[in-house]
Amino acid sequence: MLPIETLLAFFSAALILALVPGPDNIFVLTQSIFQGKKSGIMVMFGLCTGLIFHTLAVTLGVAVIFQTSIIAFTVLKIIGAGYLLYLAWQIFKAPSEKIDTKNNKIIDYKKLYYRGIIMNITNPKVSIFFLAFLPQFTNPSLGSVPFQMIILGGLFILATIIIFGMIALLSGILSQVFNKSEKSQMILNKLASFVFISLAIKLITSKQ
Repeated sequence: MLPIETLLAFFSAALILALVPGPDNIFVLTQSIFQGKKSGIMVMFGLCTGLIFHTLAVTLGVAVIFQTSIIAFTVLKIIGAGYLLYLAWQIFKAPSEKIDTKNNKIIDYKKLYYRGIIMNITNPKVSIFFLAFLPQFTNPSLGSVPFQMIILGGLFILATIIIFGMIALLSGILSQVFNKSEKSQMILNKLASFVFISLAIKLITSKQ
């Protein structure tokens, strides 16, 4: 079992990353503002259901990689670290996100849930991100790596539920932060960039 310090560090990073303005939380916010909080909650559950798919997919893949040669492990480290640095740069220089208020069509809750699932599963960047993010908090000496990955994936989903749920419930207040306070977004983006850079350094210096 992973030590509590590792789990807390991972969970804290997951909370910060879930807060970064992006397509998923902006979509939850939009639905909550214009179609009610329940709509945002249903989208949130759909997105988190998609995360289960990515967790399992990455868990199975990484379990194989950890058992292969040092060359494969090194290649994975380089790709993962490079992608994390790319994300850090993209977030650091990202402009303020704006909410699209043009589409105000009422959609039933089941469709919203399925839309959240499809949005998440069809985004290959989520799997690539999980591939670069989750393994850094595992430790083969502590037992089954796939089991550790599932635990970490579950914690990431829990963090997403907490943050996205808050976005849905506090949509009126958060809409002003997301759409009007450029300073707040800038601070959050820099904090998230620091998290990505730290993870990239940790990944590139890790050993098999």
